[in-house]
Amino acid sequence: MNLSRLTYAVLLGMLALWFAPDVLAQVAPDADSVSDALTNGVRDAADAPVALDVSIVQLFLLVTVLSLAPGIAMMVTCLPLIVIVLSFLRQALGLQQTPPNSMIMGLALILTFFIMEPVFAESWAQGVQPYMDGVLDEAMAFDLAIEPFRAFMTGRVDAETIQRLADSLPGREWTPGEEPSLGLLTSAFMLSEIKTAFQIGFAIFLPFLAIDLAVASVLMAMGMMMVPPAVVSLPFKLGFFVLADGWLKITEALLQGYAL
Repeated sequence: MNLSRLTYAVLLGMLALWFAPDVLAQVAPDADSVSDALTNGVRDAADAPVALDVSIVQLFLLVTVLSLAPGIAMMVTCLPLIVIVLSFLRQALGLQQTPPNSMIMGLALILTFFIMEPVFAESWAQGVQPYMDGVLDEAMAFDLAIEPFRAFMTGRVDAETIQRLADSLPGREWTPGEEPSLGLLTSAFMLSEIKTAFQIGFAIFLPFLAIDLAVASVLMAMGMMMVPPAVVSLPFKLGFFVLADGWLKITEALLQGYAL
């Protein structure tokens, strides 16, 4: 039985080898045609112009803007100054974690939106909305959308800061009266805002420093040198700040500074 099966297998193998060239000769033209069709299809697809859907580009830009939103907000808005001023105020009061960082950042974001709302609206109307409607391309829409922010930064930046930054790098010359590049303007704007924030912080520290010195002098005169002056002066500073309605006063000063 095993010998018969082996004999049949050998006969079938010989028949397959005998008819294999004919079968391949019949199939070969079809294989060549399939290969040619695939090659032509790939070549046509490579030569055809690629047309990106506007919705895909918009989605990509939206995701990019959302990922860079904190950095953009810190570069071209009033957020850095407000955060620094509120942080100085908390340190001047002698409070470590009250209000917490999240609350300070939330208040700074709300005030930033309140101050920058006209700039946001103008940027949307000039650049973003026409691009969404298909009227403008990406480059023109970006130039028009950044123009209100450029005007806002130009009104707040110090010309001396722009000049010193331009002189710091060779090939970045800038003469007063001409429009600086976006990178130069943004860098100078951030440095100017930080400088102004530290000046405001110094003015905030002065009255609270006077309270600390007065309390320390009284404690020393009473011989209570082992009592920390910060512990005794904290209630007086809080009472002074609450009676003066300090949060509203600081906020009004910040808003009036950006209204000029």
